[in-house]
Amino acid sequence: MDRLTSMTVFVKAVDLGSFAAAAAALDLSGPMVGKHIRFLEERLGVSLITRTTRRQSLTDFGRAYYERCRMILAETEAADALAIDHLSEPCGKLRVTMPVHFGRHCVLPVLLELAKRYPNVELDLSLSDPITDLADDGYDLAIRTGELADRSGIIARRVARQRMVVCASASYLDAHGRPEQIEDIGRHNAIIYARSARFSPWLFPHGDQPPVEVRPNSRLRLDDLDAIADAATAGMGLAWLPYWLIRDRVQAGALEVLLPGQPEFLYDCHALWLQTPHLPLRIRLAVDALAAALPKFMV
Repeated sequence: MDRLTSMTVFVKAVDLGSFAAAAAALDLSGPMVGKHIRFLEERLGVSLITRTTRRQSLTDFGRAYYERCRMILAETEAADALAIDHLSEPCGKLRVTMPVHFGRHCVLPVLLELAKRYPNVELDLSLSDPITDLADDGYDLAIRTGELADRSGIIARRVARQRMVVCASASYLDAHGRPEQIEDIGRHNAIIYARSARFSPWLFPHGDQPPVEVRPNSRLRLDDLDAIADAATAGMGLAWLPYWLIRDRVQAGALEVLLPGQPEFLYDCHALWLQTPHLPLRIRLAVDALAAALPKFMV
């Protein structure tokens, strides 16, 4: 007999409380249900169910085996669903929350292309920097940059790494000189990204050691990356920004990347979703598309 089928019969008999109920639910005869149970018991060499004329009950081993069978059958169904997804078209609403700038410039183009390819997918997108809760706010997917908090029930996949660079305009460098190494940053004006009166340090790789943290002096703090790039272009000081954000300005000569001999800090970007036995096709395709396309935006 097929072991997986026998497991299915066994689980159904336990769930419904009797062989007769399992037989009716599975369109089998009562004796056939008994044969499946005996097949498992003989194969395992132990008793799974104790039966009397009035009731049936699981043995201690039967209870543990039942729980394991439920897990195996759930995984089997999830595996079958993957094959179904592979042959089907994604559909339904895809709710995604993402940081404002990274979302608008990098994530949004990828998701729009996905929507063009799959017309039955609806996009519901939120561009907002404050961190939202996937479960409480009903999002299918969240895009996060930087370090992740350790939370159970959440799956994370890195989809890109932002190259963080120090930059400044030619007018600022002509007036204040050029920093040649990390230690020189402290002698310059800096434009800081800050939110709620707090700002994160600038980070620089240091071999196998933790990155070097620099907290530069600043009289200009902003909570908008585009505005920081504008201020740096206007000659207000040094800025530490993702290269993708200033690429056009660098190519046009409006900004210059500094410290060319210093390795660039790579700021991780992740896609997060709730742990589930079967990930809906629209979410899986979105994550795969982001992982394939976003690294191209970072160079």
